[in-house]
Amino acid sequence: MGKQAFSEGHGNSSKEVIMNRSSQVERKTKETQISISLDLDGRGETKITIIPAFFAHMLEALACHGLFDLSLQAEGDLQVDQHHLMEDTGLVLGEAFSKALGERKGIYRSGFYLFPMEDALSAAAVDLSGRPYHKYKASFKRRFVGEMDTDCLEDFIYGLSVGLRGTVNVTMYQGRSDHHKMESVFKALGKSLRMACTRDSRLGDRFPSTKEVMDNGGDY
Repeated sequence: MGKQAFSEGHGNSSKEVIMNRSSQVERKTKETQISISLDLDGRGETKITIIPAFFAHMLEALACHGLFDLSLQAEGDLQVDQHHLMEDTGLVLGEAFSKALGERKGIYRSGFYLFPMEDALSAAAVDLSGRPYHKYKASFKRRFVGEMDTDCLEDFIYGLSVGLRGTVNVTMYQGRSDHHKMESVFKALGKSLRMACTRDSRLGDRFPSTKEVMDNGGDY
């Protein structure tokens, strides 16, 4: 179980506060069955079982670049299409982040990363505000990368924003290879989530908000 420490106190006296920032979330419906274990302060280790295999590869990239330990098992009604599985995976992953973050005190809250993957360039921006919203701008030459439906990538981003209770903004700027373009998106997401989840020692145990509260109703 990963831990992150910060100091709080006054004058010369201080104490170290150790926080366990991990979670487990399960979701079972007629359409999907998903189980996730997440450690925000890990080393990027993964154990992922999901089809399509290329989607698993992308989730591994997200965790690797975010330095999150991620265990994920998911099944869905792929005989229909990939929409339900990819959206619900985003939803449960977002819920796992939200649960691990707790009250969201003492974190940077927002993160941004521009990730180049050879010919491809994508940006991801995240704000852990308590207010779900997503913005997505990307295009692919083909419908499928490997067996992953590129049309469902936005469904994953949408689900992630809802479960995360935060803004997730993804913009793809350029790219020749659809593989590289997809990879640049997930790596940018991992980096931006890592930045947003990182503790700010100067903030201590306070909320990263002028309202001094982070709740389901949204925050600025």
